[in-house]
Amino acid sequence: MEPRLGNPRKTIEIIQKYQFVFRKQFGQNFLIDTHVLDKIIAAADVTKDDTVLEIGPGIGTMTQALAEAAGRVVAVEIDDNLIPILAETLADYDNITVIHDDILKVDIRELAAEYNGGRPIKVVANLPYYITTPIIMGLLEGDAPIDNITVMVQREVAERMQEAPGSKNYGALSLAVQYYAEPYLVANVPPNCFIPRPNVGSAVIRLKKYEAPPVKTTDPALMFRLIRASFNQRRKTLLNGLSHAADLPYTKEQIAAVIAEAGLDANVRGETLILAQFAALAELFCGQECEK
Repeated sequence: MEPRLGNPRKTIEIIQKYQFVFRKQFGQNFLIDTHVLDKIIAAADVTKDDTVLEIGPGIGTMTQALAEAAGRVVAVEIDDNLIPILAETLADYDNITVIHDDILKVDIRELAAEYNGGRPIKVVANLPYYITTPIIMGLLEGDAPIDNITVMVQREVAERMQEAPGSKNYGALSLAVQYYAEPYLVANVPPNCFIPRPNVGSAVIRLKKYEAPPVKTTDPALMFRLIRASFNQRRKTLLNGLSHAADLPYTKEQIAAVIAEAGLDANVRGETLILAQFAALAELFCGQECEK
């Protein structure tokens, strides 16, 4: 078996052999630090009983490490030019399936059914920064059976996912992620751990998916509309933020009445509220509609 990828020399050798050109449209930065690889796999708690979905395997660096730890690895790669490289770098592993597709178009429930009998899978990825949020929210909001998601993302985004009220990084993404999963920041990763080096720091974050959300609401979609409206203009009060939201059908008077009924100060800002308070607001608005 060829030496495992994950060091600069071997990565450069593969890149030069195939004259691979990094494509900016895919946000490609290959990991070249085996210590970080080990941290990712440990954080995801990968065992031989697991089927792992890897998003964006690149040249197969993390794929190889995952294959040695997991029972099966299904790697989804969008870049045509990486498919022949993966055929070489993963040739010695019989527990890897490479799917040439866009992860945003893949039915992950069907994938779990085909490769893991419908049982929960684990997701691991070094995500392109430009499309991090759509991928993560797609994984969390979908009905696919997922145990946990352990991903490399831009450090600022990782910090947002786990923030609480009172921080400038606290926002709609924080609340959306925390509704579906428990976030845990595993490690910060400097730019020199990648080829090519990104312009910003990165971080590994694990999202352990909840079996049931930590708050109850009759209409989660309404709750998230309230959340988005509250953070669209952070300096506005909650009352003004919700009043100016085009997708909320309530008058300013109705909103003021609900804020008062929730026991909140009339001048409260949305950025100070926790998830449970947004859920309570959604319930009160739902109650108003039911009374009509």
